[in-house]
Amino acid sequence: MKKELKAQTKVGVGIETLWKALVKDLRSVLPKVVPNLVRNIKLLEGDDVKSMTYQKEKIVELDEAHHRFGIQVIEGGHLTFGYASYITIFQMTENGETETLVDISVIYETVTDEAAMPKETTKSALFFITCLEKHLMEK
Repeated sequence: MKKELKAQTKVGVGIETLWKALVKDLRSVLPKVVPNLVRNIKLLEGDDVKSMTYQKEKIVELDEAHHRFGIQVIEGGHLTFGYASYITIFQMTENGETETLVDISVIYETVTDEAAMPKETTKSALFFITCLEKHLMEK
């Protein structure tokens, strides 16, 4: 049975700047924003936790008109911690010229009832968005 956790944060960066960094420039930005978590990103197709050493993800949703972006873990990472499927969706909404609301949804299925990582994952996604905001504001 699929379950879903949600979180929201407000970012002091305009929606187009945030969208560009999160979606279009992710390969180059992510290792700079969280270098302790991401060493490199390899693009396999398309256009351009502590104990996790490797996680492969694919883009499962990309809606530029609605600023919606979804990634699914397809190998390693969360799938080695008791999850059958794991998707994180970022929905951005303009909140004035210099602010963006970011809604994060984690949709998952577990192999067992004991997997407890999704709450940590929403925290991780929120932490990443905060780091990205700081990076963009310093530029």
